[in-house]
Amino acid sequence: MRFFAEPQDIGKSRIKLSAEDSDHIRSLRLRPDEHFVVCDGAGIDYVCRLGAYKDDRIAEIIEKHQSRGEPTIDCSLYIAYAKGARLDYAVQKSVELGTYEIVLYKSKRCIAVPNNIPKKIQRLQKIALETAKQCNRGIIPKVSSAGEFDIMLDIAAARADLALFCYEREEDLHLKSVLEEQFSPNLAGKTTDAKTVSIITGPEGGFEPVEVELAKSKNFNVISLGKRILRSETAPVVALTAVMYQTLNL
Repeated sequence: MRFFAEPQDIGKSRIKLSAEDSDHIRSLRLRPDEHFVVCDGAGIDYVCRLGAYKDDRIAEIIEKHQSRGEPTIDCSLYIAYAKGARLDYAVQKSVELGTYEIVLYKSKRCIAVPNNIPKKIQRLQKIALETAKQCNRGIIPKVSSAGEFDIMLDIAAARADLALFCYEREEDLHLKSVLEEQFSPNLAGKTTDAKTVSIITGPEGGFEPVEVELAKSKNFNVISLGKRILRSETAPVVALTAVMYQTLNL
């Protein structure tokens, strides 16, 4: 069992649980000596028990250590708005796989953009939280919106050592070759210095040529994910899986 706590609620010997988490623990009927994990959301896990405290919102700290579920590389996913439950799926699976953050944006061929973006972000953040609890994550990946396409490109480029732009019509440069060049061990047995990766995937209708040219002008690696065209919710999961595999984070 894994829960998350705010930093201000974590003391030297005990942690104040949220009312929701306390209710969950109560429903599980844990004995005072049974262990569970509370994470600070910054990569530190606290092994806890309810102990002798009469207040069931107080957890007694037994030990702490680095979260074991966090990858050694920060991958940010930039996903175009999509209709239906496609974003739900993409957020859930990318958090499982180890994404650092998820940033949504508008593209020219987006079929559906929410009328109430803050409400949509709030819903997806809840999915990220619940998935992080289930998947042994040490952080809760943030879900946010970058707004328009050009703004998103600037943000993605500024945050990454390696910037990947997944384009369904690219024929020459494949994701596999870029990752092998970037992360294969060198003669000293070490990998290259890239510690942050931005991955951009497109909407249901694909990218406009002008969007691809703009990405190239900002020095993105415009890459193919293979011979088949992937759905908008599948492409980010495939690209992220490839990065995690190549960097030994699966």
